[in-house]
Amino acid sequence: MITLVAAISKNNCIGKDNAIPWDIPEDMKRMREITKGKVLIMGRKTWESIPENRRPLPQRTNVVITRDKNFPLPAGAERFDSINEAIAAHKDEEIIGFGGQRIFEEMIDIADVLDLTLVDQNIENCHAFFPEIDPKVWKISAEEKHNGFTFITYRRVL
Repeated sequence: MITLVAAISKNNCIGKDNAIPWDIPEDMKRMREITKGKVLIMGRKTWESIPENRRPLPQRTNVVITRDKNFPLPAGAERFDSINEAIAAHKDEEIIGFGGQRIFEEMIDIADVLDLTLVDQNIENCHAFFPEIDPKVWKISAEEKHNGFTFITYRRVL
């Protein structure tokens, strides 16, 4: 199974200045619960946005997609040239698309589930966006409203 995990604003922003433009502890806790024990596929910029003292994220397989064969990664992290190579290497495991924009754009057509935090904000000067969610392809299977954000799960129907 392939799941995309992201927090997105009302205008589909996922990142500004190579950082998450909000601080929602409940979102971080939920992300840790959803991703624990799974394979996280992320781009180089997402990897670099994680504080160095927290990389690799524990109790997960950290996969970084970059064509730079000399990109330095610590023990516990893997590098692949493409998403397809990473998926093939972990074909019998649960895979999480973890960002950024290019990763989400390439994985949304093969994902089974979208586990999102919808942040009740519009972010100005955003640099990274989550792809549009086609209502013909995705249906809401769970929704949990909070003050300022909503946890929402979509499942593929087509």
